[in-house]
Amino acid sequence: MQPAQNAVMTEDEHKSVEPRSFLACATEVARLMGAEDVPVKPDDRRARRLAHAVRKPLLERASLPEELFAPLMAAAVYDPDPSFCLWFVEPAVYAFGRRRVMAALVDYLRTGTDTERAGAIRAWYCAHVPLRADRSPAYGTDDVRDPALDESEDINDAWSEASMRVFAETADLKMHRRVLPDLPASRTAYPPHLHELLESTRASARAHPDPHIRRWAAATDLDTV
Repeated sequence: MQPAQNAVMTEDEHKSVEPRSFLACATEVARLMGAEDVPVKPDDRRARRLAHAVRKPLLERASLPEELFAPLMAAAVYDPDPSFCLWFVEPAVYAFGRRRVMAALVDYLRTGTDTERAGAIRAWYCAHVPLRADRSPAYGTDDVRDPALDESEDINDAWSEASMRVFAETADLKMHRRVLPDLPASRTAYPPHLHELLESTRASARAHPDPHIRRWAAATDLDTV
């Protein structure tokens, strides 16, 4: 199995593609897809129209150029609507593999701004999209997909670790609510090297002022009974 760190964007790559807005992200993806000339009405949301314009073409291609990967990830992270960031995540999963997409989101969670971390959490759920051979020709040759593209057990562990470290390092209540409650409550879901961090996280969560965080801690306590 490929080490997780090999699938993560480097710090230089991350900084070089960090846009200032969702519009900038959507515009870059549309430019690379040759779809930037989208008619815009005076009251229109240009970023969403650009995203809509590339949604189908992205899934229709048997492959996507390497230069599209980072812009797709940035667009997914900066899309403020969790109902639509799938438009960028899904074609990236088909073309580049679930492993690489999830690893890029782990990188955003580890080193991103609060805005990027929140976006990575939204996109993380989309990265688990089921894959079908009839959905995109990028699925694989003759409907056969290389399983190595989607191996993600260690990436899931990396996400859990990054989430717990963000919980420990930030005092922001909104971020606490984002990163912790959806983590597994069972200790068996974590590899041994994360057990110490898990226990520290549990202890902090038990004493947390937010009831949603304490509820997660209570669920983990039930697992040890």
